[in-house]
Amino acid sequence: MLTKHRALSSIIASVLLSTVLGCSGENNTKEISSSNKESSISTAGIDAISAKKLPNIVILYVDDLGYGDLGSYGAKGVKTPNIDALASQGIRFTDAHSSAATCTPSRYSLLTGQYAFRNSAAILPGDAPLIIDHTKPTLPAMLKKAGYTTAVVGKWHLGLGDGFVDWNKAVKPGPIELGFDYSFLMPATGDRVPTVYLENHHVVGLDENDPITVSYQERIGERPVGTKSSELLKQTADLQHSATIVNGISRIGWMKGGKAAEWVDEEFPHVFTNKAKSFIADNKDKPFMLFFPFHDIHVPRVPNKMFAGKSTMGVRGDAIAQMDWMSGQIIDELKKQGVYDNTLIIFSSDNGPVLDDGYNDKAVEMLGEHNPSGDYRGGKYSAFEAGTRVPMIVTYPNGMKVKGDSAALISHIDFYRSLAVLTETELADNEAIDSENILSALLDANTSARTEMLEESFTLSLRDGNWKYIAPPTGTTPDWLANKDIEMGLQAKPQLYRLSDDKKERINLADEFPEKVMSMQQRIEQIVANN
Repeated sequence: MLTKHRALSSIIASVLLSTVLGCSGENNTKEISSSNKESSISTAGIDAISAKKLPNIVILYVDDLGYGDLGSYGAKGVKTPNIDALASQGIRFTDAHSSAATCTPSRYSLLTGQYAFRNSAAILPGDAPLIIDHTKPTLPAMLKKAGYTTAVVGKWHLGLGDGFVDWNKAVKPGPIELGFDYSFLMPATGDRVPTVYLENHHVVGLDENDPITVSYQERIGERPVGTKSSELLKQTADLQHSATIVNGISRIGWMKGGKAAEWVDEEFPHVFTNKAKSFIADNKDKPFMLFFPFHDIHVPRVPNKMFAGKSTMGVRGDAIAQMDWMSGQIIDELKKQGVYDNTLIIFSSDNGPVLDDGYNDKAVEMLGEHNPSGDYRGGKYSAFEAGTRVPMIVTYPNGMKVKGDSAALISHIDFYRSLAVLTETELADNEAIDSENILSALLDANTSARTEMLEESFTLSLRDGNWKYIAPPTGTTPDWLANKDIEMGLQAKPQLYRLSDDKKERINLADEFPEKVMSMQQRIEQIVANN
């Protein structure tokens, strides 16, 4: 039964605000089927992979990379040769979307196949408990069932533990309990404590005589803080990011102890990439899945010196160049181990771009002619298209049917069900309930995918073909967003845009098409009610 609009208002008010407050070996013998009884989208066009060996799967998930931030998507001032080469070898999608305009919700949806509002998934503090129920199905657990060895290497930001986290002991539940065989993590984000690596369940390099304590309520320990020791900083920051200083960067939250385990931001590209390469080399003779969520180009942007000046845009542009190099290293390792041709690579971003996100790194001042959002309006946090419309590239030499550009409407939430079809894995009725099978579109640039798509931000939006409806928000935005120059796309009245004529979402047609507004609002309510 369709839930009434007024009844839903309180639901949306409570869950939507919290949603955003918070990013082939030779022995692979399982054959791939092109059918799945749960599929609502035709699988015609995936015959190219029938009778092929089970492919490896690599998901390269960049943080805060905008639609226009790659050379193959029109970037100016920075070169991305490795990703551009990937685009030339596969499919470059022009209407692909993260499920949400912020990192934690989009990552939650990718790994669960469910919209983040169903679990009030929000941007999390660094000591938050794991927000994915480890007793429920997940993407890595599904692929393990299909015979894969699974790993996550990079930024996590989905919480750890079940409440209070003691960083000096085994930290769980976490990725291992969700179905990953191996994990090497930045526990939260680069701008949050604890500033340590977590390998499987344990902090790397921890001295037991110098235990770690983390607080997000009050200052602890003797480390200097950004509000009082600005002379120690590589970049000054806003008040939110001006607590404990580690490696010349002030962070969110306070940290005591753990000196020997501290990371060095400039070492991220080598540390994370080497871990990923080792996993590939160790598992080249069996099917594997590698989820590689980058820290780049999230703040703080502190690229390695080998990338200094690689762009004309300062550290944000240099971080893009660093990200491209890291991607190239992983691609080269796949080729070195002889598994590239039988590897499905999905490259994309967890949400749209942001320039000033708390640190004074001159990202705005040095932008030049570059437009991180491409032809679209908004960015990270925004309900406008650039909040979730992101670059996405797919390659799979052994299984690709038609290469080139694709205008298929894609949501990252659909990776789950599509990979289940790819691996012949039957899903339970309550598994990946919001995910659709779009495998055909991932392998054929001429194949369509979704006809409608929900987008999460500080409100809910709905795409229906070229129509875009933004529902009026029922909550308020947090105080820390007040000083950011962001087009949030929030209005007290409904917004309706026809993107085929109005990419910038400037002409609100809601008054001209009231029946369209009503039907799209009702459809949002149906989706929220899971009908």
